[in-house]
Amino acid sequence: MGHAMFYHLTQKPLEVTLPLLVDKALRAGLRVAVRGTDRARLEWLDDRLWLLGDESFLPHGLAGGPHDADQPVLLTTEATLPNAARYLVSVDGAGIEANEVAALDRACILFDGNNPAALERARAQWRALTGAGVKAQYWSEDSGRWQMKAESG
Repeated sequence: MGHAMFYHLTQKPLEVTLPLLVDKALRAGLRVAVRGTDRARLEWLDDRLWLLGDESFLPHGLAGGPHDADQPVLLTTEATLPNAARYLVSVDGAGIEANEVAALDRACILFDGNNPAALERARAQWRALTGAGVKAQYWSEDSGRWQMKAESG
């Protein structure tokens, strides 16, 4: 059974933090799905991930192509995981359900702590997931480095 990790972004933006987390998952041999809420935003993120440079290349694709099942990292707005991901990352408030977390190795919820609506959405996700019995951790970078601030389950 997987667990959920909430990352409260206050110092570094999504396009900096996401590649670090995804790289760790890939090194552990896990396929990753990055679920967003807006196709245009995922296209923007896709562009940023291609610009990381050779030393930090992140093999990925944007859902909707003929090779979705082959992608080690797939950016999608869909609830399905066509690349058989074991690690799901929710960005921009994308939904994630307790039964999904249970079927995965790990789920991450990345949210912009400088955006009040994003903060409230993450709080609602925390309540829903932990209320359903999902083990969860809350991580903050307020001090300039990641620190676990809360844990449930």
